[in-house]
Amino acid sequence: MSRIGRMPIAIPAGVTVEVAENNKVTVKGPKGTLERVLPSEMEIKVEGAEVTVSRPNDLKKMKSLHGLTRTLVNNMVVGVTAGYEKKLEVNGVGYRAAKSGKKLTLSLGYSHPVEMMDPEGIETVVEGTNVIIVKGIDKEKVGQFAAEIRDKRRPEPYKGKGIKYADETIRRKVGKTGKK
Repeated sequence: MSRIGRMPIAIPAGVTVEVAENNKVTVKGPKGTLERVLPSEMEIKVEGAEVTVSRPNDLKKMKSLHGLTRTLVNNMVVGVTAGYEKKLEVNGVGYRAAKSGKKLTLSLGYSHPVEMMDPEGIETVVEGTNVIIVKGIDKEKVGQFAAEIRDKRRPEPYKGKGIKYADETIRRKVGKTGKK
């Protein structure tokens, strides 16, 4: 039995969860509203102050969908109450980030500044000149946009220059050594 799939999801105060036909789940909370169509084989029930997800049979596909569906609903509930954020650090001489309106401008050693617009429902905050915080209520979108920012200049293993996640450790390599 799926350990994750079996756990009920507690609905905090001020959050409403609705399940429409075709397993379209809508979660409304203090930070906003999220909706998502989940696998139709799963049975999602709202009972009192909790949501339970059950599967029809024990086929391998159903087992894997069981835990996934429960986690997706839980991420929606956490998103509308607490929200999600990812922290990125810009390391390197002359590398910096700046924010004006909805535009994030990155100076990453290219001949031109890299400009990125905040997508719908995502907010970026720049702390100092080298910390970018991506915030939002949809975990998937926050992670995706953070990954897109990181892709503009990935950290390199010799000097550690580039954009990295705050919790990421870079495998360092030893540089060249001279001839004897």
